[in-house]
Amino acid sequence: MLTETGPALTSAGETTDCLATNAWFCGEYVRTRGGELAAATAEHVWITAAAVGLALLLAVPLALAARRWRLARGPALGLTTVLYTIPSLAMFALLLPFFGLSAAVVVTGLALYSLTVLVRNVLAGLESVPAEATEAARGMGYGPVRLLWEVELPLALPALLAGVRIATVTAVSLATVGATVGYGGLGNLIYDGMESYFKSQVLTASALCVVLAVAADLLLLWLQRALTPWTRRRRAAGKAG
Repeated sequence: MLTETGPALTSAGETTDCLATNAWFCGEYVRTRGGELAAATAEHVWITAAAVGLALLLAVPLALAARRWRLARGPALGLTTVLYTIPSLAMFALLLPFFGLSAAVVVTGLALYSLTVLVRNVLAGLESVPAEATEAARGMGYGPVRLLWEVELPLALPALLAGVRIATVTAVSLATVGATVGYGGLGNLIYDGMESYFKSQVLTASALCVVLAVAADLLLLWLQRALTPWTRRRRAAGKAG
């Protein structure tokens, strides 16, 4: 604790004044709790990646069904929209009977939220594929599966990856609510810090969430540009024209 004679000292004689005074900015907290912060960050990344990956596996078939059958379009888009309107705490509570207090509750909940963006973006991407491209592929003997994997999905990548970027950033934010069931990554530190009013823990964990969201968005933006070089050439040609 901070005494009248000066700042508190550790056994090594180092000042820990920021911890003793419960300051918002405290490098000593980061130094002494580095392992805890790294573990929470790793859990946060894992939960986010698993949720978005699961959502993508569900979104592609739903988008394909919505494009193939008009009767499936309304239910697919409507259901995913309704899921997005459910408050996160209520969503996790509804999943508890099926998964119990486990990380699966958070991963599944975030995946369901991500479906809204991903289904719409995948569908928009598939519908933007030029008809002449699919007709040319069919003329070359492409079957439905080969046409999808080698022509339609590659051309739909810009819209698909744009949806993945939005879903990932949203999942990074919502993952913190998983602290209510003990699997919130950095959210665990934020909630614990708020309960004890541990200022540096709340601020540091919150800042790391922001850094994760920005880093994920920039990484996916780079991936999008690397996988779709033709979009840059198209934009460059448009500006030159």
